[in-house]
Amino acid sequence: MDLATVDQLLTTTRSVRKRLDLTRPVEMEIIERCIDIAIQAPSASNAQRWHFVVIADPKQRSAVGDLYHRSFSIYLKEQQAADPQRRAQLTAARWEQTMRVRESAVYLSEHMGEAPVLIIPCIEGRVENAGQQAQAATYGSILPATWSLMLALRARGLGSAWTTLHLRYEREVAAVLGIPDTVTQAALLPVAYYTGEEFKPATRVSAKEFTHWNIW
Repeated sequence: MDLATVDQLLTTTRSVRKRLDLTRPVEMEIIERCIDIAIQAPSASNAQRWHFVVIADPKQRSAVGDLYHRSFSIYLKEQQAADPQRRAQLTAARWEQTMRVRESAVYLSEHMGEAPVLIIPCIEGRVENAGQQAQAATYGSILPATWSLMLALRARGLGSAWTTLHLRYEREVAAVLGIPDTVTQAALLPVAYYTGEEFKPATRVSAKEFTHWNIW
């Protein structure tokens, strides 16, 4: 493998919010190819119970976007209420980064329904009454495929963002899209070509601070 290319893909697949091109159409052939790649990801017992709801219809995108924005508004108020405590715990640089991310998240919440394509990765089954092992197996069967989908999109010049706030209104979203009650939604990805130049690796705390060898 060309490790330089692989490493660049893995370290520059950003959550794209403000740089989504909301005016440029996205070819369905590319979405189909990326989903083909995504389902090469592992799933528990090789059950392959994943589903991907691709939303291109403007009315459906708008309806889902409205529900996301409603949920985001609640989330934003909760975050703002916790700001004084969080700010005291972070360095000035980390707080500045947090505010930049929040600004872009607010933008996305206002324009979610305008993204050319929305994708909701789903998995058959529900987890509300399942034990920890069953929950891990269920989400572990759709989240790797979702990340693979984002990587495949990124490699083709398309941006996306992993969001979950629509799940506050999961049943309402399911009603809009006809998703069965027996299916769990895992995320909501806005998908579009991105504007501007390439992405760079993000600033992260050193992995050494989170790596434990042999014992915690």
